[in-house]
Amino acid sequence: MSDEPATAAETGEETPADVPGVFTLYGNELKTLIATAIVLALFPFVFARMPVVSDVLQGYQSLTTLILIWGIFALGFDLLLGYTGLLSFGHAAFWGSAAYGAGVFSQHVTGSPVLMVVAGTLVAVLLAWVLGFLSLRRGGIYFAILTLAFAQMLFYMASSPLAFITDGENGFTGVETAELFGMIPLEEDLPSILGELLGTTLYAFVAVLTLLCIALAYRILQSPYGMVFRAIRENEQRAKFVGLNVWRYKLMSFVLSGLFAGIAGSLFTIHGSYVPLSSLYWTESGEVVIMTVLGGTGSLFGPIIGAGLYLYVENIVSGFDTVGPFWHLILGLVFVITIWTFPRGIWGFFQDVRDYITGGDDQ
Repeated sequence: MSDEPATAAETGEETPADVPGVFTLYGNELKTLIATAIVLALFPFVFARMPVVSDVLQGYQSLTTLILIWGIFALGFDLLLGYTGLLSFGHAAFWGSAAYGAGVFSQHVTGSPVLMVVAGTLVAVLLAWVLGFLSLRRGGIYFAILTLAFAQMLFYMASSPLAFITDGENGFTGVETAELFGMIPLEEDLPSILGELLGTTLYAFVAVLTLLCIALAYRILQSPYGMVFRAIRENEQRAKFVGLNVWRYKLMSFVLSGLFAGIAGSLFTIHGSYVPLSSLYWTESGEVVIMTVLGGTGSLFGPIIGAGLYLYVENIVSGFDTVGPFWHLILGLVFVITIWTFPRGIWGFFQDVRDYITGGDDQ
């Protein structure tokens, strides 16, 4: 019998390298992020630059960037609605406050795009903590109405009492976005093949942040926190009975959702170099609800697909002379038909087709 100690493989024990760490990518997570990176890299080319569609959609290349920005917003909202079961009608508060925060920061401190995103996100996270602390004292429809009320309060504060900061009804026009890392203009095309695929530096910047947001959401949903979020959604009373501090987890879900909304709102300011007062209005909250439900709640990519479809109808279909004036009606019909035919949304339909073809039942 050998006196040498048994190896980890022989004993079945996990070594530090086997244990997933914060920065470790493994299994399906790595495959998901690689596939997502490929899609993000090809998206502008397929959407607007490919010869087949370039004649029609050449003027809509910046729409790809806007779709990703709204996709981040919808992804964060789905953490709250799809995974925790909390319906908020006031998420425009975080989107708009981050947009204003990034804009004011660019005017008075620095126009660095990275620091603008950090500043706007911090504003949204702090606001989400405060509003979540107050709103989550009630549940159900009362919670939804409270979030709506707080968002509308911020809208009216921005329109008049705080007009000396926000420029009131005119929107904030003092955004001063600098070059990325002090040397790369955001609006210029990337060199060589990267420019052909990705287009501008701004799109590449937003795409990288989108990939990071998807990675963060995936890690959250696969963590014990994600399991608790689902447990609360399925049966909040039972979650309390097993000893979970349900209110604390709901608050964390609310803050995390505000974080994603903050990133998206900050990028919205960078993209448009302007913050409209309507970014705090209740209709912005309604739009993100429609996007999320249309794409499929409780899914990682459904909300992003829903955002893309919504913005396609709003920006492209509305431009047609024949059906353009009726784009709201068309969007409503698309929403009703999708939800009536595919209750789990567009992504849920894709999953059902995949499971039917493969005969599997994995999510």
